[in-house]
Amino acid sequence: MSADVEPPAFRRWMGRWPTGVSVVTAREGERDFGLTVNAFLSVSLEPPTVLVSLTEDANSTPVILRTGRFAVNLLRADQESLSRRFAQVATTDTKFEGVMLHRDPNGLAWLDGTLGAISCTVTADHRAGDHRLILGKVVALESGSDGLPLIFYRGRYAEPESTERVHLPPPSG
Repeated sequence: MSADVEPPAFRRWMGRWPTGVSVVTAREGERDFGLTVNAFLSVSLEPPTVLVSLTEDANSTPVILRTGRFAVNLLRADQESLSRRFAQVATTDTKFEGVMLHRDPNGLAWLDGTLGAISCTVTADHRAGDHRLILGKVVALESGSDGLPLIFYRGRYAEPESTERVHLPPPSG
């Protein structure tokens, strides 16, 4: 293989790694912003710190960098429609229209019915290609409803069969 890896080949390769699905939200003034993210991970327990990877061109990214705050909502397996909604390129008003939510202590959107939500203050921001790697210290959290996580694999949503078994989609042609 060439030293230059093409983005479509890299995307297919990364698709072999199943990930959970979350919605990252932010707020500036009276407007909510949000996007679907599967690049989210725990970085540290002391202090509790997470990392989200956001595209440079997402309308939420500059809001998070300006306000220094964001929330992460972990989606349940039955919340695929929320994932699809927040993955769309649409106005923020359209994304949040009819979505049931409540607010964290600082006014960030925590989506109702998720596995849980955290709120963070930005502690670091790094450019990485066409993305920003944003580190956040967790300042508030809530455990949500019990359920199975929404999982993304090979460009599609996986189907949890039970807490012990997940059906991963076969490779597409």
